[in-house]
Amino acid sequence: MRLKSKKVIVTGGASGIGRAICTVFAAEGASVVVADIDESGSIETLSQIQSEGGQAIAITTDVSSEESVAKMVLASASFLGGIDILVNDAAAFVFGSLENVSLQDWEKVFGVNVIGASNTIKHSLPYLKDSASPNIVNIASVSGFIAQPAFVPYNASKGALLQLTRCLAMDLSEFKVRVNAVCPGAIYTPATERHIAFENADRDEFLEKAGEESFLKRVGQPEEVAYAALFLASDEASFITGTELVVDGGATV
Repeated sequence: MRLKSKKVIVTGGASGIGRAICTVFAAEGASVVVADIDESGSIETLSQIQSEGGQAIAITTDVSSEESVAKMVLASASFLGGIDILVNDAAAFVFGSLENVSLQDWEKVFGVNVIGASNTIKHSLPYLKDSASPNIVNIASVSGFIAQPAFVPYNASKGALLQLTRCLAMDLSEFKVRVNAVCPGAIYTPATERHIAFENADRDEFLEKAGEESFLKRVGQPEEVAYAALFLASDEASFITGTELVVDGGATV
């Protein structure tokens, strides 16, 4: 019960890493808001939490819309009775080389991955300031600090999210709000399947190659990222802010 009685919003909670964070946090005693544009996926996450005795609510949210975020945060604060922890996991996966990426692609990936996180932080901040142990966990990526072929929009957005994390750790320190990031490497999620389709790759070969790049010779699981986020969100990390916790099996060492 490392998050007993904590009040949490998780964006991107409908599937993958976001769903794992929602279920792990709820199992650790938190009340959770599952915020995602995918309504059916959010309801599945909610049902899983409730079936295990957790307390949660699902709110359909487009993080790239400030109006949608403002409504979600207001409803969340009402349901939770405040906000202690915000986890920004919502992400747009836009790949491609510079020549092949459209303006709409750039607007989408930055609208979700960077502006979306900014929107949720901005509107959650008044409630976080009233919390006894407020903190923000941004789910970034190793793509934010390494170069990858034909990953230009996604990598640029995750690099921006890491810089947003550092700057906000400084700016929000006067309010005792901790801001950290988790940087997953190759983690098996529904987004992995979309990436395989984008590459038109053989699924087994793709996963084997991805696993071979890590010291541990496998891809990670969403729960392994969720437990890293849990540590940063817990009071055990009370003297940690502005940092990046890499979860990649050693692939980027």
